[in-house]
Amino acid sequence: MMDNVSVINMLTLSGLSGTANYRVTLFVLTLLCYFVIWLVNMTIIVTIIVDKSLHEPMYIFLCNLCINALYGTAGFYPKFLYDLLSATHVISYAGCLLQGYVLHSSACADFSLLALMAYDRYVAICRPLVYHTAMSKQRICIFVFIAWLIPFYLLFMSTITTSALRLCGSHIPKIYCVNWLISNLACSASIATVIVPAFNYTFYTGHVVFILWSYIYLIKTCQSSKENTSKFMQTCMPHVLSLAVVGGSFHFDLVYMRFGKKELSQNVKNFMAMEFLLIPPIVNPIMYGLKLTQIRQRIFKFICSKSSL
Repeated sequence: MMDNVSVINMLTLSGLSGTANYRVTLFVLTLLCYFVIWLVNMTIIVTIIVDKSLHEPMYIFLCNLCINALYGTAGFYPKFLYDLLSATHVISYAGCLLQGYVLHSSACADFSLLALMAYDRYVAICRPLVYHTAMSKQRICIFVFIAWLIPFYLLFMSTITTSALRLCGSHIPKIYCVNWLISNLACSASIATVIVPAFNYTFYTGHVVFILWSYIYLIKTCQSSKENTSKFMQTCMPHVLSLAVVGGSFHFDLVYMRFGKKELSQNVKNFMAMEFLLIPPIVNPIMYGLKLTQIRQRIFKFICSKSSL
C-alpha cells in the first residue's frame, strides 16, 4: 500500500524575504563582487599559466585554488543574482542537490589544496635536498588529481544519500541549498545521512590538523635560521592567512547553521551564510598576488606593458 504523500519537486529559499525595498542595490553590489572575484582569480590563473617560470608546485597549487574559487562561487552567485530580481525564490529539488554538491565539494577542495600547499612548504624548507624528487611533475599531477577527486567523490556519496530521502517539507531558511538543511526536511531519519557527513567532517578536520601541525613545525624549524625564517615569511605566511580566512569563514557558517540564534536579523543571517563565498575568493588571490614576489612582479610588469601602449 502506497503512502499518501505527494512528491516534492520544488523547494523554497526564504533567505531573501524582507529585502524587496533594496533588492536592486543588493543586485548591483553582488554583481560587482562577483565581477571582482572573477577578475582577481583569473588574473592569478592566467599569470601562472602564461608565465612558464611560475610552473612550480607552489604556484600550480595556487592556480588550482583560484580555479576552485571560481567553481564554488559559480554554484551560488548566478542563482542568487537571479533570485534578487525575482518575485519568487524557488529551486528544483535536483537543482538544490546540485547547488549543495558544488558548494560543499568546493569548500572541501579548498582544504585539500591548502593541505598540499602545507606539504609543499614542509618539503621545501625542511627537506630541500629531496624537494625536486618529492615534488616532481608526475607527483604534482597525482597530488592535484587526488585533491580534486576525493572531495568530488565524498560529496557525491553524501548527495546520493540525501537524494534518497523522501521529503515532507519544502522550506529552506537560507539563500542557498546545503545537504544538511535538505536532510532536515526528510520524513524520517537515515543512518547514512548521519554517518557520511560525520565521516566527511572528521576527514577534513584531519586536514586542518595536518595543516596546523605543518606550520607549527615549520615555525619551530625556521627559528634556527634567518634564511629559513625569511623563506617562511615570504612563501608560508600567505598560506597561513589563507587557512585562517577559509577555515574561519567556513566553520563560522557551519557553527551558525547548527547553533545560530533565531533572534538575529535576516540580513545578518544572509551575510553569515555567504561569508565563505565572498571573503576567501576575493582575499586569497589578492593576498597571494601582493605577497608572493614573482606573481606580483609578473602582474605589475604586464600592467605597465599594457599602459605604455
